[in-house]
Amino acid sequence: MLRLESLADEKNAEGMRRYGIAGSRVLGIRIPVLRAIAREMGKKNSRLAQELWDSHVHEAQILSTMIDDPGKVDEPLMESRVNDFDSWDLCDQCIMNLFENTPYAWAKACEWADREEEFVRRAGFVLMARLAVSDKEAHDDRFTSFFPFMIRYANDKRNYVKKAVNWALRQIGKRSAMLNGPALSCARNILALDTPPARWIARDAIRELESDAVRKRLDLP
Repeated sequence: MLRLESLADEKNAEGMRRYGIAGSRVLGIRIPVLRAIAREMGKKNSRLAQELWDSHVHEAQILSTMIDDPGKVDEPLMESRVNDFDSWDLCDQCIMNLFENTPYAWAKACEWADREEEFVRRAGFVLMARLAVSDKEAHDDRFTSFFPFMIRYANDKRNYVKKAVNWALRQIGKRSAMLNGPALSCARNILALDTPPARWIARDAIRELESDAVRKRLDLP
């Protein structure tokens, strides 16, 4: 904690607050610096991770997600952490660094998407987006089960939710040629809802999923 305090940068912290990172105490330390500190440790340390999380200092909590051992993460801990989320980047870093590597990730993606709290719902859709990238062994069919959640919550006006729905839809649609078509169909169903958040989610996703770059990468005609 003393080291983190010594790295505090109020100018960076102010910039972070302008981007919506204003929950727990923010020191203004950049993510690459935190990753370098995590690498220095050389091994996972769940006990220290919990102590850092309990500090309620923003960067300490992010560092916690980098050094925790996903093999020791259970459902009660995940529920405790997700209820502490107070900014979009803490949510995303915890998902990417830790939760997506647990055996509970698939179930929590659906469970949290159904929850009303803004950052809990975001966590569900961020898990969907990340699983589409990181779970190389998952069969493509598993991802189609996420589409009903996207349609159900595409009308959520909250910025951090709608962006996460869009992110998940795009990542799944870019995962494979088999998923590109179903993702586009999902996007068109969302567009048919004809509400401001749904139109934004769908149009942005369709634009990317139909782009020449994506079609070329997936070897689509």
